[in-house]
Amino acid sequence: MSMRMKKIIAILSLILITSIILFSFGIAYKGGVRGLGLLGMVFLFTFGIIVVLGQVIPAGILISSFIKTSISPTKNSEALIQVT
Repeated sequence: MSMRMKKIIAILSLILITSIILFSFGIAYKGGVRGLGLLGMVFLFTFGIIVVLGQVIPAGILISSFIKTSISPTKNSEALIQVT
């Protein structure tokens, strides 16, 4: 991977984490958490969301491929021929 691609990926991951932190901050603040507890809630929500995303994305890929193979009667490379 080139250095430019690594920089782009690093920037995108920082943007994702920052947006999750700000969203979690808003939820905790609206919920009435103030002061130092607000920081704890932000970190709890942020790392919880990152862990959930790390589990949901591979699970979604597996479920979609399972549905595709269970619905499709043939492989992708085979042609459908109807026998009458």
